[in-house]
Amino acid sequence: MSRPQAPEPALDVQGDAPAGTGDEDADDGTQHSHRMLSFSDALLSIIATVMILPVTHMELSPQQQFDKSVQRLLATRIAVYLMTFLIVTGAWAAHTRLFQVVGKIDDTLALLNLACMMTITFLPFTFSLMVAFPAAPLGIFLFCTCVIAIGVVQALIVVYAFRFPHLLNPQIGRSAHRRLHRQHILHIVLRGPALCFLAAGFSLFFYPVSYLLLATVIVLPYVSKAASWCRDRLRGPPEPPAHSVEFFTFDLQEPLSKERVEAFSDGVYAIVATLLILDICSDNVPDAKDVAERFHGSLVAALSEFGPQFLAYFGSFATVGLLWFAHHSLFLHVRKATQSMGLLNTLSLAFVGGLPLAYQQTSAFARQPRDELERVRVSCAIIFFASIFQFAMWTTALLRGAETLQPSARFGGPEHAFMFAKLTLYPCASLLAFASTCFLSRFSTAVFHLTQVAVPVAFLLLRLLVRLGLALPRALRGRAPPVQHAEEGPRAPLLPAPC
Repeated sequence: MSRPQAPEPALDVQGDAPAGTGDEDADDGTQHSHRMLSFSDALLSIIATVMILPVTHMELSPQQQFDKSVQRLLATRIAVYLMTFLIVTGAWAAHTRLFQVVGKIDDTLALLNLACMMTITFLPFTFSLMVAFPAAPLGIFLFCTCVIAIGVVQALIVVYAFRFPHLLNPQIGRSAHRRLHRQHILHIVLRGPALCFLAAGFSLFFYPVSYLLLATVIVLPYVSKAASWCRDRLRGPPEPPAHSVEFFTFDLQEPLSKERVEAFSDGVYAIVATLLILDICSDNVPDAKDVAERFHGSLVAALSEFGPQFLAYFGSFATVGLLWFAHHSLFLHVRKATQSMGLLNTLSLAFVGGLPLAYQQTSAFARQPRDELERVRVSCAIIFFASIFQFAMWTTALLRGAETLQPSARFGGPEHAFMFAKLTLYPCASLLAFASTCFLSRFSTAVFHLTQVAVPVAFLLLRLLVRLGLALPRALRGRAPPVQHAEEGPRAPLLPAPC
């Protein structure tokens, strides 16, 4: 009888290159994929973020009111944006997982990756068609075609890399079960494009089913995992195979490394902050003829008309910057990003990507004052969801504190109360501004602008306020006389005596 094979070592998900191998890689025409991954991460974060542009460019004429039909149209566009954002971030996660398997690249793989990136960069155009013509099949058909093409190119990358094992991660390249690994990875890579193929077919005669299938692409990995968990509960855990085949699981819901999540998130925040100034440059530069005729050549007087837009820009930039600061502070105390934390981070980034829409709403206060109430509500809702998912990430990390958090940030740690206050600041402020639209509707705009000014000041004073809030109960307890317990008996002999 042959002896059972020992389990193969776990795959290094970071994919770090061994030291001193750069020259050898250059000699044989291959190189490590780190720079290409950085380029792909930057491109994917840009594509995911600019998806909001077709929604922000929804302009209303001065005679048009922000009524129920406009609100319904805006809600539909936001829902489609969230769906496409999640699909793009899913493509980023799949791309990251794929290049944990492919450790090195050559010219062919680099060109295939560029073909994949080129197809991804076409997604915002197809999304613009979906937003502008939601009932027309062409937009969703082209979007599904792009997703199918992305999956086909990724499948070609898998096939090519497995044909030349020296391109694979060394642990897979030396494995005796490479064929099974290839089949497993191709199944995962092509599962989403297969659903998009069905969605493209349904878009030609009944497009609502296409949107449902696209939503299924997002939730399918989580439904699959939940089904596996339920099956294991009912039937018991499956018996381990005779040979160690699954030493590496190519799974889209596996948590990515903390560093990759931080890099992608930083890219989204940076691009959102940059998109804000683009609107200032394009919409708030006065025309030279208007300056000469209406303002008698005074550029200062011409720019003064755009004062509310500049106020909205500074408030929106402060919101983006402080949300990034809260995200940075959170991940400063995180040891490891779990699967649920990754999902909540993606949802938070989706609403962070919607902050240019919030800027568009607040900059329109002066132009269309009759719609201030609805615009304040839209802006507050976007800021609330962007920040509450950050707080949910923190809560999820606390539930598994020993695994996910540094000791100083766990329950009772010196940074716990400070992080709690920092992550609840924006949800509370946005809820307060939203409530003002219900109870103080006449002052809702003033309350919103006040919160935009007060929150940055609160961030600056937050540590001092938290320390004072923690010191005050201690001081009150110190002044109180000690409580004498008459019934307290002598110390138990089993307890150690005080030093």
